[in-house]
Amino acid sequence: MDRPGIIFLLLVTAVIVALPQLAEKTPFTGAAAAFAQGDWKSEFEDVCSKTQDAMTFSKEELNELVARCDKLKPLIEKLDESQRKVYLKRLQLCRNLFVFVLGSKEAQ
Repeated sequence: MDRPGIIFLLLVTAVIVALPQLAEKTPFTGAAAAFAQGDWKSEFEDVCSKTQDAMTFSKEELNELVARCDKLKPLIEKLDESQRKVYLKRLQLCRNLFVFVLGSKEAQ
């Protein structure tokens, strides 16, 4: 992998690691609180936790992770505004990283 690619990968990983702290500081309200306890959050955490090992996954596994991100997006869009912004941004960063790694593997 070239140097700009490695730098990009490191920056994206740093942002993904820092964003959970922002999400913890934003309180849930009303129906969003009940919805937030659903399955989407555990799926979200599972998918985004795999960014640290993205380079070790096969192309098929990366494609599956991208598809899982795409399935989560409509669920997260139903949250209240502040939660939606934080989780959609984190999800997009995770997805972008998987797509980037997939592209670099396909270029090899």
